[in-house]
Amino acid sequence: MVLSVPCLGGQWEEAVVRAGRQTVERRQLGLTLKRLRERAGKTQQDAARALKRDAARISQVETAKGSFSVEELTVLLDFYNADAAERQLVLDLGRQARKRQRGRAYIDQLPRAFERLADLQADAKQIGFYETGIVPGLAQTREYVTALMHAGDGYWWPRSSAEVDRRVEFRLEQQRRVLDSDDTKQVAFVLTETALHQVVGGRSVLRGQILHLLQLNERSDVAVQVIRSDVPDNPLLGGGLITLDFGASAPRIAFTTSHGTSTYHDQEADVFPMFRAFDRVRDSALPPEETSDLLLAKLKDMT
Repeated sequence: MVLSVPCLGGQWEEAVVRAGRQTVERRQLGLTLKRLRERAGKTQQDAARALKRDAARISQVETAKGSFSVEELTVLLDFYNADAAERQLVLDLGRQARKRQRGRAYIDQLPRAFERLADLQADAKQIGFYETGIVPGLAQTREYVTALMHAGDGYWWPRSSAEVDRRVEFRLEQQRRVLDSDDTKQVAFVLTETALHQVVGGRSVLRGQILHLLQLNERSDVAVQVIRSDVPDNPLLGGGLITLDFGASAPRIAFTTSHGTSTYHDQEADVFPMFRAFDRVRDSALPPEETSDLLLAKLKDMT
């Protein structure tokens, strides 16, 4: 549904209120605006007063149930003291949120896509991670993350030690946002056995990483599982997948991981088989207790 409402300056704007499904683009716009608002120390009521609107309107957009006009976004960006890069990003997200037609997938081609994925992860109630040959990002130690970022430095971004440091700190902060959240989440990590043999940053780094996986597996809100190399019929072999379940607040999302563009799926026709494939690899993987036994045996082999 599209409603015509009075916009700032007394004009009427048809793109302001769009009641519809909570697409990935709207989720990204809403969560980005929420992050900027909270960083600025503003409440939804404060933002509503800046727009001369009701606080419910701010909530509607932050929960991906609507979008703002360019003029309204500009007012909020001024109010939140956003920098030039943030302003351009939010305006681009707003454009995407208003124009997307019904499609099978959304490819996030805007800068710093990993930050918007982080916002979605922090907002989810249940998260599933599957990776082939590598430990999933939110289960990585500082040393493991640092080694990976140094390996990508100069290839996936211009060579910069400052950028490496920033990406390392961002990932560690994202781990805290998810694993130390006040809102308890259920997190499942599934990795292939090959990840336990792939040396990242040296044997001492790998040893520390395996110890960290053991510690994570002791938590009641986290499950770590390894799928053995001799298990046949792995539907996710060779790829990576993140599943995001938001409970009743928003539709489920699946994210296919790669070194290139970020691809999201938010239509149930696509999401359902991806969640089903993730459930399949969990069923095929060692249970958490047996995974811990395997990890302990790997540590003994490394001594």
